[in-house]
Amino acid sequence: MRILFADAITEDRLTPLRDAGHDVLVDSSLRAGDLPDNIAGFDALVVRSTKVTAATIDAADRLALIVRAGAGTDNIDTDAASRRGMYVCNVPGRNAIAVAELTLGLLLAIDRHIADNVADLRDGLWDKKRYTKADGIYGKSIAIIGLGEIGFAVAERAKAFGMTVLAERKPRNDRAQARIRSTGIHLVDSLDELLSLADVVSLHTPKAPETIGMVDAEFLGKLKPGTILLNTARGDLVVEDDLIDALDHSQLRAGLDVYPDEPSAPEGDYNCRLGRHPSVVGTHHIGASTLQAQRAIAEGTVAVIADFASGNAVNCVNLTEEALGSCLLTVRHLDKVGVLAKVFAELRSAGCSIQQMQNQVFQGAFAAVANINVEGNIADDVLERIESDDDIIAASISH
Repeated sequence: MRILFADAITEDRLTPLRDAGHDVLVDSSLRAGDLPDNIAGFDALVVRSTKVTAATIDAADRLALIVRAGAGTDNIDTDAASRRGMYVCNVPGRNAIAVAELTLGLLLAIDRHIADNVADLRDGLWDKKRYTKADGIYGKSIAIIGLGEIGFAVAERAKAFGMTVLAERKPRNDRAQARIRSTGIHLVDSLDELLSLADVVSLHTPKAPETIGMVDAEFLGKLKPGTILLNTARGDLVVEDDLIDALDHSQLRAGLDVYPDEPSAPEGDYNCRLGRHPSVVGTHHIGASTLQAQRAIAEGTVAVIADFASGNAVNCVNLTEEALGSCLLTVRHLDKVGVLAKVFAELRSAGCSIQQMQNQVFQGAFAAVANINVEGNIADDVLERIESDDDIIAASISH
């Protein structure tokens, strides 16, 4: 495959791809507007923060895989990719520790006034009396909104500081439930209850229609006086005007690594009202930017591409998960060339559309079973013709 890395990546982690015979090009100078003119001839595209627009996807002639070297994929037009049959995959969890470390760093910086301490010392000022006024975080309650890999990593580190960790009770898989129990996270029944109990609220939800603007005036109005809000997730989770109003008129303090309308370039001017606010300790969207995290993300990205090259799309975010079609056709057949092609021809003649399919071969490679999700009516005579083939062991339909 020809693979384009449109953002910087740890070069030495790309050796396995090159050793496997893939043609790898790294060009971190490319921006979103450059990609449409540079995407031709590539089978795979890897980005971190660079946006992959519909224009890039439409300009691609061979592109089959887009990898976000990180967790969120909101910088990729997944709808456009889906329409073109391109896989969009991510690398979740690899930067969780780095983001969690920064989250706790922001919390400590706010509580101990670290940024102001540093600024005054650099200006030649000594004000020990002012800076001894800190609450401490031991025994405080922290609410984790978004219990994914990063949320759990924050919870584990907050517990080490002696904090009580709270989260909202929601349906979760067995692995998450077990991790909640082992970490000692206390679950509450509603978001309102969660916000009313928390001394610290830490956001770790992905950007989605239901989370954009979730931190609004109503949300902020439910917080206790003196609450600390931490956002190392997405700037769009917060309604900027509402947060500024709360910072101006209450005892709320905030630690932010992300902001609305961040610059796409790594350097430049940024007139950020939240960043300038005296009740905010801010960083430059650096949550995942440790050498450890970047190496781990690079390794995860290479693993995704290697799996794809072998026919397995892992961490794919734009495949339909639910079963499609009006019925399931199960065909047990001899593992011979052209057997399924004859089944497909019968389905086509009946006006049936194949929505999903899985074909598994049994040990010895003598027989296999195909599970085919079909949209349309498979009449009895169609099923009879499929079963009449000498290479078909049995066929059945379930609705």
